[in-house]
Amino acid sequence: MDVATAAGHALRAQGVEHVFGVVGSGNFHVTNALVAAGARFVPAAHEGGAASMADGYARVSGQLAVLSVHQGPGVTNALTGLTEAAKSRTPMVVLAPEATNPRSNFFVDLPGLAAAIGAEFRRLSVDRVTEDVTAACHLATSGAGRTVILALPLDVQAMTVIRASLKSLEQHEGRPDHEGREHGRLVDALDAARRPVFIAGRGARKARDEIAALADRCGALLAVSAAAKGLFAGHPWYLDVSGGFATPLCAELVAGADLVVAWGSTLNMWTTRHGRLIPPSAVVAQVDLEPAALGVHRPVDIGVPGDAAVIARACGAELDRRGPARAGWRGPELRERIAAEGRWRDVSYVDEGGDGRIDPRTLTIALDDLLPAERTVVVDSGNFMGYPSMFLSVPDAAGFCFTQAFQSIGLGLASALGAAVARPDRLTVAALGDGGFLMSVAELTTAVRLGVPLLVVVYDDAAYGAEVHHFGPHGHPLDTVTFPDADLAAVARGFGCAAVTVRDPGDLPAVREWLAGPRERPLVVDAKVASRRGSWWLEEAFRGH
Repeated sequence: MDVATAAGHALRAQGVEHVFGVVGSGNFHVTNALVAAGARFVPAAHEGGAASMADGYARVSGQLAVLSVHQGPGVTNALTGLTEAAKSRTPMVVLAPEATNPRSNFFVDLPGLAAAIGAEFRRLSVDRVTEDVTAACHLATSGAGRTVILALPLDVQAMTVIRASLKSLEQHEGRPDHEGREHGRLVDALDAARRPVFIAGRGARKARDEIAALADRCGALLAVSAAAKGLFAGHPWYLDVSGGFATPLCAELVAGADLVVAWGSTLNMWTTRHGRLIPPSAVVAQVDLEPAALGVHRPVDIGVPGDAAVIARACGAELDRRGPARAGWRGPELRERIAAEGRWRDVSYVDEGGDGRIDPRTLTIALDDLLPAERTVVVDSGNFMGYPSMFLSVPDAAGFCFTQAFQSIGLGLASALGAAVARPDRLTVAALGDGGFLMSVAELTTAVRLGVPLLVVVYDDAAYGAEVHHFGPHGHPLDTVTFPDADLAAVARGFGCAAVTVRDPGDLPAVREWLAGPRERPLVVDAKVASRRGSWWLEEAFRGH
């Protein structure tokens, strides 16, 4: 057996079910070996799309994703999507064929590339194929997750395996026993707090029940970073997203906390409104699996390294020994306020639609009412992104995919395709700006080919809206960031999608009809949105520039 074939079989033995990519000569054999071993290959139109598809698949499924690309340009074409994945700590193995001769036109410094984007790097060797593949998969899935570039030297791929060892790496969870030690100060702070707020991030997505139980034990309110939206969906004390996206009520309550505990969240500038949201008088604690993440964005009074679920259970057990549960600031009046004001759609606004443009809030609230509850919402980057993020509800954390770690536009459509592959039982909603849509439009071919239930909503302001609202108020010319209106629905039909143009609520019945039908083709909604002013979170976001 040659090395490429052995590597494909070794990946399948690690439980790999899907591989995303674009096949060329350098990854032809390893990809075919994976398929022959039982994995499904999902072809993309572009390697950048394939990288984002793998990223979205891993985020929604919680499983290891594999990306397969050609040597040289195949790798560099995928680079933006890989950077997003690496910064998001997505568990992914990238099969990267490697031309090792620096004189080759395909030569790329793969170790340097991996280091530049924050990914891990490993190289396959002829005498350790199974061990090298197993090590890469283990590294990708251990701890908080990693994106691993696994180099497949072209000359090595064709060699005969010297020894095909079936030895696997021992899986260590690396969860120390914190009971009675590191978590002691956190327990004391929880015991003393009267107005605690928990903010859970991406690192706490597997600890939902443990954190909620601890919150119930000490009367804490529950909030999340944007990346963990939906984690506590349905909980009566859930405030939704903290930070720039926060509702007025969420911001008010976080600002009134005497203890803020971050679970798997680094409390970055977006989650804390550049630190202003958390009051100076509050005790701030942070629990994170990665010790290096403690205090990385702001000083914390208590830093606890460890798994969020383990720490939450240990804290709850100790509080149980100390006495009865506390209500904190949970009471009937506050519960009623959260029920009435806890969602952006419940906050009053003046509709700014008209002249052939629909208010993005009106559009998104109407879609929220039309769409089935079982949905996956995937949001691209741009001025528009607060509307689908905060006006569309999701059933759980797996129902929300937020491609913002690198803040690149154009990743949302392909990420949504990966999410749809991961959860075909749910309707996937890709929320894009017109700029990001046009950057990634080639993947509509992939959407039609896959036949997945996909609704693409384009918030179309005929501009790069963030730049318009960033520089326009200062009198700068905007010719470079504004464009003639385009018929994006016609573009989508050209790819084989169903499509509709929405200028006011009266155009939305076409969406209802598609939802009621077989959904055999993706539907693209070209929503011509009003854009007289920037979205509510944009001014806050620009404070970080």
